[in-house]
Amino acid sequence: MAAKHSHRFVEEYDGLVAFGFSRDVDEKTLMVYLQKFSDDALLKVLIPRLSNGEMENLFELLSDLMRKHLSDGEYHAYFLKEDKDHP
Repeated sequence: MAAKHSHRFVEEYDGLVAFGFSRDVDEKTLMVYLQKFSDDALLKVLIPRLSNGEMENLFELLSDLMRKHLSDGEYHAYFLKEDKDHP
């Protein structure tokens, strides 16, 4: 089965990585950081070091952002990677 997730942006982006420079650079920098942050090797080191409160805060922040900015269909398609023919 083919992988459902991708992290191509961080592999292909060769522009400026800085925050506060411009909206465009900020968006690209955040994409780089989030893709690097979600790397399996990093998460295996970082997650066990987080407190329960830190884990809860991070989970709630990400969940709240998705609820605020994604429709139900987008959540199922882009986050859950559900086939639209199979709810």
